[in-house]
Amino acid sequence: MKRVVRQSKFRHVFGQAVKNDQCYDDIRVSRVTWDSTFCSVNPKFVAIIVEASGGGAFLVLPLHKAGRIDKSYPTVCGHTGPVLDIEWCPHNDQVIASGSEDSTVMVWQIPENGLVTSMSEPIVTLEGHSKRVGIVAWHPTARNVLLSAGCDNQIIIWNVGTGEALIYLEDQHPDLIYSVSWNRNGSLICTACKDKAVRVIDPRKNTIVAEKQKAHEGARPMRAIFVADGNILTTGFSRMSERQIALWNTQNMEEPMGLNEMDTSNGVLLPFYDADCNVVYLCGKGDSSIRYFEITDEAPYIHFLNMFTSKEPQRGMGYMPKRGLDVNKCEIARFFKLHERKCEPVVMTVPRKVTKLEEILKEIKSLKDLISSQEKRIIKLEDQMSKIAI
Repeated sequence: MKRVVRQSKFRHVFGQAVKNDQCYDDIRVSRVTWDSTFCSVNPKFVAIIVEASGGGAFLVLPLHKAGRIDKSYPTVCGHTGPVLDIEWCPHNDQVIASGSEDSTVMVWQIPENGLVTSMSEPIVTLEGHSKRVGIVAWHPTARNVLLSAGCDNQIIIWNVGTGEALIYLEDQHPDLIYSVSWNRNGSLICTACKDKAVRVIDPRKNTIVAEKQKAHEGARPMRAIFVADGNILTTGFSRMSERQIALWNTQNMEEPMGLNEMDTSNGVLLPFYDADCNVVYLCGKGDSSIRYFEITDEAPYIHFLNMFTSKEPQRGMGYMPKRGLDVNKCEIARFFKLHERKCEPVVMTVPRKVTKLEEILKEIKSLKDLISSQEKRIIKLEDQMSKIAI
């Protein structure tokens, strides 16, 4: 029987780490035991949670400032406990939020050209959690709306402009919240909890819209994000500690639409979703690879594409928004991979098919260049001839 290869524009996507001189070196990446990305990126800056004595801090580097980072480089250092999560505002490239072990959320305004001196005064401090804050997530469409989730098992949605809490979600989670994700228009959130349940919540009505108990049987942390058509993609572990990726229809969460088992590594899989290409990238903490899958509307729904592998394990990962990519080079994603002492950008590219027309245009250009250089040579020789004649 002839095996038919599934047609996909992204079958040949390949990852490539940039050269050493484009990496950010000598950074002491945080050693805190928390399963967040430790890194957030936008088209202007890369922010990285770092080791800090007597509190928590993170670096904010302009993207062009590659190379060795001086030990005395200024940091954002207003928290009294380690920083657990950071995220750039999608509506303002100079505003970043941070959640910390000191139970507060702080919002910072970074100067246009980056930090000149260390910053310890946030523009607003949000206090409402009774335990450490491990998750911060900006609303995708509304300005000045920020969500935070703490180890007190509650979610608070804030108005950053006034510093007031808009919504408290206190009764939905009986245990630690592992992840929170907004849907594309910000009308719903989905959460993964330590009680092994995945919940879809309407924050305005304070109600659970859909719920799946034991989405993954394993005891290790899960992640849940919204993908196309309002479906949910989860990563977690089986009872035998095998890592899994599953796709769920929120209208019927009895059984997953698709379920893939991968390997038996114990690193939490961090999912990053590209809504334009319908591609999900999975970065395991402690892994040295990035796997990527295409999500389609036909069974088996989750299609493995490829895997980028390098030598060094990753401590965290930053994901560049689409508007920061170089589309002229067919770039569809860019990751900022954290090692123990450095940050290494990894570029994902779709190889472009060279058409017959492009080949002809290339040949015409090279012939025109040749004619132009010969004309210059003729003028030069005529010049020499006229001098000799005189």
